[in-house]
Amino acid sequence: MRILVFIWIATLISCSQPEKKQPEIQRVSLGVEEVSDYPKMLSEWGFFKMPMSDLIPNDARTFSYEINAALFSDYAHKARFIQLPASQKIGYHDSEALIFPENTVLIKNFFYPFNSQSPESGRRIMETRLLIHEKKGWKAIAYQWNEEQTDAKRVILGKKVPVEWKDTNGTLQRIDYSIPSQPQCKSCHDLGGKMTPIGPTARQLNKGGQLTHWVEKGWLDVEADATFPKLVDYSNENEELDARARAWLEVNCAHCHRREGPAKNSGLYLLASQADPYRLGVNKPPIAAGKGSGGLKYSIVPGNPKQSILVHRIASLEPGEMMPELGRKMTHKEGVELISAWITSME
Repeated sequence: MRILVFIWIATLISCSQPEKKQPEIQRVSLGVEEVSDYPKMLSEWGFFKMPMSDLIPNDARTFSYEINAALFSDYAHKARFIQLPASQKIGYHDSEALIFPENTVLIKNFFYPFNSQSPESGRRIMETRLLIHEKKGWKAIAYQWNEEQTDAKRVILGKKVPVEWKDTNGTLQRIDYSIPSQPQCKSCHDLGGKMTPIGPTARQLNKGGQLTHWVEKGWLDVEADATFPKLVDYSNENEELDARARAWLEVNCAHCHRREGPAKNSGLYLLASQADPYRLGVNKPPIAAGKGSGGLKYSIVPGNPKQSILVHRIASLEPGEMMPELGRKMTHKEGVELISAWITSME
């Protein structure tokens, strides 16, 4: 009887205690002058719930997104998110990156499954890159994840991190994964002399009704019945060969090889919208390729990928020859095969 009374009293005391509030997420103050002024640890941004490695957003204004055709990054997988400021909308552009309001943060996590044949075996997140839309423009910052996968630390000067995983064939792969430095981030995201996002264009984001969903949620400012352009998934063999090859070239090369890009002086323009075969490289000699040409004469020799500088450079791992110059230690075997098949099909 005494035990029952004790339990009853304890229950009354418990019910009378005020409910504990969950600690509020500390949001980072944007508007800093230097990248070094940003938080040293990724957790301080409050993007994700704990455990952070699950990559579950903390609120509805931080949401995931997918693209149709991904930049090759040594076979790393990517989990992408947008943190959109409260009461703000994304502006629409039909050919360039969408127009993100000030204080938007684009979040990209790079990871490898331990075993690509068994994704349920887990993964290792290597880094998280942020693009932050400050008042004066976009700024980039990278965070390296610790081995415990509990947090990530800010990296400014770049870093190489050993990693191994089993690929889709069950083969063990090992590389020194590269986290980019600040200058490298700027060089890849340079458009007309300004840092800008590369991937989140309407044609990349037009996947599975994603843009329509954003309109319905009030995140994207465009007419509800708008028709969006689309870039194909180059890995989808059901798509036309030309469309697949052009998509691969756009995402892997055209951030530099376009009229407003760092490689504009090459005269080689590789956006999927490029209609001039010569500007794509067909029978076009290099302007200043140096040893990068591999002794070959033209960027693309129709019907002959082995005589095409383009194939030589995307297959090479030699400094001064390989393209893209940054962001990879491995050859994208499937990409080389795709571009080779595309050139072979040319008359």
